[in-house]
Amino acid sequence: MRVLVTGTSGFIGHGVAHALLDRGDTVIGLDNHNSYYDVGLKVARRDTLLAKANYRDFIGSLENADFIKTLFADHRPERVIHLAAQAGVRYSIENPQAYVDSNLVGFVNILEACRRHHIQHLVYASSSSVYGANTQMPFSIKHRVDQPVSLYAATKKSNELMASSYAQLYGLPVTGLRFFTVYGPWGRPDMAPFKFLRAILSGEAIDVYNYGNHSRDFTFIDDIVRGVLAVTDHIPNGKPPECLHNIGRGEPVHIGSFISLLEEAVGRSAVRNLLPMQSGDVVDTWADVSDLQQRVAYRPSVGIAEGVAKFVTWYRQYYCV
Repeated sequence: MRVLVTGTSGFIGHGVAHALLDRGDTVIGLDNHNSYYDVGLKVARRDTLLAKANYRDFIGSLENADFIKTLFADHRPERVIHLAAQAGVRYSIENPQAYVDSNLVGFVNILEACRRHHIQHLVYASSSSVYGANTQMPFSIKHRVDQPVSLYAATKKSNELMASSYAQLYGLPVTGLRFFTVYGPWGRPDMAPFKFLRAILSGEAIDVYNYGNHSRDFTFIDDIVRGVLAVTDHIPNGKPPECLHNIGRGEPVHIGSFISLLEEAVGRSAVRNLLPMQSGDVVDTWADVSDLQQRVAYRPSVGIAEGVAKFVTWYRQYYCV
């Protein structure tokens, strides 16, 4: 099968592309290698994919409609896993235009190409950020999500509405996945697990917001990848053909407990710099994944202690520390 994966030099896209290639699919990979975080890490992820057969790599921007049209016309993907986006809650306050270009204009270009080429199934990345300041736990796809607290969250909710309209208007099969906090080898340097580990190893203080009164539904990358592939293989057949799911571990972990696991894996204590709540942030996240379990038998298997240990091992090997 020919699968277009966007964001293949990104964290989740890199893992998904490898898993597809390992099972024998042809992957058409797309990324723009922007400088939001260390481009060297993106290049290193890309290099691991270029070493594999049946991988076709392209660098370009989602907002370039002509480029997207040509990519689809030349390579005729059968399914699309759209993971590329401008990420980051806090950065959306500093640079909102980047989110409009990539997450809104770029997503319309993907939707248009999918419907014109009669794609079998479009799986796209949404985010737990759409839940905003919701305090009803666990977060369920049945909850209202019309009060985002960041522009990033607003663009992800917009993606869900846009995809739903294409499913209804054109019968395009779509599945949205609201990702919760993903961590593990090849992770993103802008996310808390990466920042915490880097600070512990370098002897620097960790910035812990809301004075440490946070919890997150940390989910190991391998569990996320298995979930994405399982969803991709289960095409919605309703009228309209659309599905929306949370994808997380389904178990919130207190930030302090997560830091303690890092300390244990590293063998060094962290210095905590307790700070107030940041703009655009939320206190807790917790995914209700019962519907995803029913649809594709989704069962995360990597415990938090095991996942942290694997992350630390990769980090030390990659950065030689």
